[in-house]
Amino acid sequence: MTTIGAIFLPHNPPESLRLVARAADQAGLEELWLWEDCFRNGGLTAATAALAWTENLRVGIGIMPVPFRNVASLAMEIATLGRIFGDRALPGIGHGVQEWMGQVGGRAESPLTLLREYATALRALLQGESVTVSGRYVKLDNVRLDWPPAVPPVLSVAAGGPKTIALAGEVGDAVVLSGGTSPAMVAATAKVVADAELVVFVPALTGPDARARLLADAEFDKIEYPGLSGTPAEIAAGVAEFVAAGASKVILQPVAGEDPETYVRFIAEEVRPLID
Repeated sequence: MTTIGAIFLPHNPPESLRLVARAADQAGLEELWLWEDCFRNGGLTAATAALAWTENLRVGIGIMPVPFRNVASLAMEIATLGRIFGDRALPGIGHGVQEWMGQVGGRAESPLTLLREYATALRALLQGESVTVSGRYVKLDNVRLDWPPAVPPVLSVAAGGPKTIALAGEVGDAVVLSGGTSPAMVAATAKVVADAELVVFVPALTGPDARARLLADAEFDKIEYPGLSGTPAEIAAGVAEFVAAGASKVILQPVAGEDPETYVRFIAEEVRPLID
């Protein structure tokens, strides 16, 4: 069965997350995903709070930029989330926006090399292994977590270009495709990463001016595929196209300015029941 979720945009103040997460949980939303955009809400702190405020909601972090944190530090944080909240915590990593990484002095000459080294070490640490590695970017000397998760979490890796998609499918359990991805792009990705889940973020709005708002947002973000708009049935039909293309999870995202509490209820109560 396809997983349907929604995104809590980091444009919203972090103090608003409590009501949104509880509304999502009460409405039966399967997953709420958070973004760690620079320099807005912290993904780990926000996810921890959302998980603590809810009972059944799974919370994804899509994604945590790997230049931000030492891999051992992130492994400790993810392991702690896993031991406290089990499989409701869904960590995700990726390159991060290179301009932002440059702002914090973390821009790598080879983002692909960094991501490969980082994801490989992170997975080993989360499996309870003792890790020694001397890579170009990741260097660990006999590091082992005292409290690894009972079950290693599903690790999502964000990808855009062909090389990163191939790498994400190799080192991740799931591949995250950002907003602006069309069903055709999902189908092409599915051919490359057949063994990984495909998580796709899809802008989706309802209301009389929904299409215009999506087009304006797509133009601002310079993306070709604006997303889904219309009635719940029309949005559900659009989601079905992504599922047919190979998406395991379709995570619907609003545009900045949408009321996040109303949005998560709309997705859970009006769109979700229309999707097999």
